[in-house]
Amino acid sequence: MMATKAPNPIDKHVGARVRMRRLLVGMSQEKLGTSLGITFQQIQKYEKGTNRIGASRLQQISEVLGVPVAYFFEDAQGEAIPAGFAEQPQGDYVADFLATSEGLQLTKSFMKVKDPKVRRRIVDLVSSIAEEEADKQG
Repeated sequence: MMATKAPNPIDKHVGARVRMRRLLVGMSQEKLGTSLGITFQQIQKYEKGTNRIGASRLQQISEVLGVPVAYFFEDAQGEAIPAGFAEQPQGDYVADFLATSEGLQLTKSFMKVKDPKVRRRIVDLVSSIAEEEADKQG
């Protein structure tokens, strides 16, 4: 029985950025796949980081999704800097959040609220709920 190899962290990051951008523009995996001449299953593998995206394919994806190739590498934690000199990774929680359907829906809805006082009250409400949840768990 062969052990499955864990996806490379950069491949996972790039895939998550593809997913985030695809969701932000409201495109399905099937539509993106069709635009690229591949199956939606291949898009799923790219987004999970299971399959590495080649340079020419990443260029195609960037054109279809309307972003520069560099977009997919933003905030990636590289391994080139020796650990003693690197800042401790903070985690890409914003990208992780936006890559979920709930995060995307919440962000889109929040951006539609124009009144700054109402926006502040929403932030206060969510912060209050989060504190209560943390108190329950801790």
